[in-house]
Amino acid sequence: MANVVVVGAQWGDEGKGKIVDWLSERADVIARFQGGHNAGHTLVIDGKVYKLSLLPSGIVRGGKLSVIGNGVVLDPWALGEEIEKLSAQGVDISPDNLMIAENTSLILPIHGELDRAREQVNSIAKIGTTGRGIGPAYEDKVGRRAIRVADLADEPTLELRISRLLTHHNALRAGLGLEEIDAEALKAKLLAIAPSVLPYAAPVWKVLNEKRKAGKRILFEGAQGSLLDVDFGTYPFVTSSTTTAGMAASGTGMGPGAVDFVLGIVKAYTTRVGEGPFACELDDAVGEHLAKVGHEKGTVTGRSRRCGWFDAVLVRQTCAINGVNGIAFTKLDVLDGLEELKICVGYELDGERLDYLPTAADQQARVTPVYETMKGWSESTVGARSWNDLPAEAIKYVRRVEELIDCPVAMLSTSPEREDTILVTDPFSD
Repeated sequence: MANVVVVGAQWGDEGKGKIVDWLSERADVIARFQGGHNAGHTLVIDGKVYKLSLLPSGIVRGGKLSVIGNGVVLDPWALGEEIEKLSAQGVDISPDNLMIAENTSLILPIHGELDRAREQVNSIAKIGTTGRGIGPAYEDKVGRRAIRVADLADEPTLELRISRLLTHHNALRAGLGLEEIDAEALKAKLLAIAPSVLPYAAPVWKVLNEKRKAGKRILFEGAQGSLLDVDFGTYPFVTSSTTTAGMAASGTGMGPGAVDFVLGIVKAYTTRVGEGPFACELDDAVGEHLAKVGHEKGTVTGRSRRCGWFDAVLVRQTCAINGVNGIAFTKLDVLDGLEELKICVGYELDGERLDYLPTAADQQARVTPVYETMKGWSESTVGARSWNDLPAEAIKYVRRVEELIDCPVAMLSTSPEREDTILVTDPFSD
């Protein structure tokens, strides 16, 4: 049976939540493989809105196993709040349908404090972090001083982990003028939250490999977007994890052979949140239209998203890096009513034409877009569920995007409602 990886092919906020929910009907297991509660996925099902950050989007469906993999950094307090919120909305969450990898690193209150303090001090070149501690938690993970889920079950081990962690953090905090962390107080907080987390802990790598051998379909759910990848994104204005498809294997404990189809989620225009280069950004009436009609505010932070024309150069690049087999093209309806549409087909830098985004930060900031202009459409595409429901000019726009990014459209989304989707290629088909 086919296993599918879903990744954002832009700067995040592409509509992954809806697509993952739509695909989860065909899957048996839905697994998050990177990121933390800085992610934001909004699902709209039968008019009811669900907002998720840590939990896999498949959790709102009955009869599915949702997994938080070892590639995620987990804030146990944020997890508890999210479970409580969704439970109040009638979503059943228990160890029967939610599993957390035992080797998942934890986000602690000290990580958020450090995150926010460093961003405040770094006033000249802010990264645009959400301030939720994701970066510092990943730093501790690769620095081999993280506290992991399994450590919560053994107090002597937990004490050793805390001692090693605070040797590093208290030195950092002193330099930033922050109070020293009390080891006993931190241990008490962790022991208090442990009973809420440990029932979900499991050897996820083992369970997933057994599910695969049994022929179950696995849906790997990414967070953020490929242009926020710590290696291939617009560094340093990136997140602290690998957001590309390759992380699906290492972030869950499965081999690369477990992935059969990579689905890249692509918005019909471009947005990003926070700082960093954005060649196609619009500060005009069209940009306002995209922001207003597209409801472009972050699910987690509430920050307004910067909006601009579709950048085919960037998406072609991320499709190649991810090995995307097909894209899910979302928010086409936001372009309804625009008389003229533009697509970025290249860049100019110091008089030279480029067909990719350069790596150097100063060059990324200086590239200017080369646009191709297309005719827009006045008819509504909202709720379209077949190609016949789309205006001719909308179809031309989609086809031109396919040509420019060198990747076919597998799915087309025309509203936040899960059923308003045109399926071209089923990613789960063998």
